[in-house]
Amino acid sequence: MDSWIIWLILAAGLGVAEIFTLTAALGLIAVAALLTAGVAALGVPMGLQLVVFIAASIAGIAGVRPIARRHLTQPPSRKFGVPALVGRPAYVTQEVTARDGRVRIGGEEWSARSYDETLVIPAGATVDVIEIEGATALVYPRD
Repeated sequence: MDSWIIWLILAAGLGVAEIFTLTAALGLIAVAALLTAGVAALGVPMGLQLVVFIAASIAGIAGVRPIARRHLTQPPSRKFGVPALVGRPAYVTQEVTARDGRVRIGGEEWSARSYDETLVIPAGATVDVIEIEGATALVYPRD
């Protein structure tokens, strides 16, 4: 059997393994095996094929590793979902007390409670969202 066929089989096997593991390392090695299959099809001796495979594997991993590390160490650039609501202004649509109330946050109607249990916030006031507990916004009036 020709060596390029073996390299193609190895590349396909590593590619399938990459699909199931999602590690990216096996995918990079599969690409190196595919590159080596191309070199082997040109008739390069086995020793040089191994050198090409090792060099391509190292180059792929060395090229991707800094990018992966940067993505793992950087915090997300933007908050989204419920945590993104904390700190936003809200408009009181129904009087907010320590027990209940309604506010509009960015076009959505939320149930609300006063962050300070002694406060009663009238309808029409602008408040800041201090915290979200479940589906209830804890709010505090703006100065």
